[in-house]
Amino acid sequence: MDLYYDPIADEHLASPAGLIAPIWYMAPQRRDFAETAWMAAASTSGLFGDGDLLGLDDPRWSVMLAWHTGEFVDGKVKARLWDHLEASFEPTWDRDLGEFTFRFGLDEPHPRGQMNARAMAGWVCTPGAWHRIFNEPNLEKFDEPTVSGLDFPRVALSEARWDGTALHLAAHPQNASATDTRTSVQIDGLPSNNGWMLTRPDGSTTAIEMSTSPTGTELELVVDGGGYQLWRS
Repeated sequence: MDLYYDPIADEHLASPAGLIAPIWYMAPQRRDFAETAWMAAASTSGLFGDGDLLGLDDPRWSVMLAWHTGEFVDGKVKARLWDHLEASFEPTWDRDLGEFTFRFGLDEPHPRGQMNARAMAGWVCTPGAWHRIFNEPNLEKFDEPTVSGLDFPRVALSEARWDGTALHLAAHPQNASATDTRTSVQIDGLPSNNGWMLTRPDGSTTAIEMSTSPTGTELELVVDGGGYQLWRS
């Protein structure tokens, strides 16, 4: 299969990548076709066997396999691939920036953004998740509460989840200098402005008066990763 065709030069670039590269884009549309292509790539690498994995020295190819595998399989097969890739992907924490990236052994001043995005998509993806985003979209989220005004990157939200009755929040520090400081976020879109309570990580609970202003209600959080719950009594 061609990776691409140049009609001006009338040139076909025939390559196995012509079958493998479109897998991520085909999965939401023709999952059967995409999975067949992924199985061909996984089989060629020896992923389904017990021997050595092959052809994964080049991060361009190993990232692609890691990217696609998350959509089609979990458990032993996925773990086997990531165990193999851990050394070559060179996982790195920059504690000052609060960033986790893969360096891929390239010895470059900056991590490869596109390759990191693909690798992490494969890491977090569970079987069928990418397909469901397009074929079973969660449209209710557009009518659910919204959190804004985050002091990013000094603060990140390790949890910001609405379960239908309560909003769960956790503020995570970028680095040690931000730990145990305070931050504020804006909350709006709650189903009602009355009767809301905030439960803090220590279990204490306080009534919160919700604002009807366009900017919402300001909520103060301690930046230590502790979980808060905003719920209606």
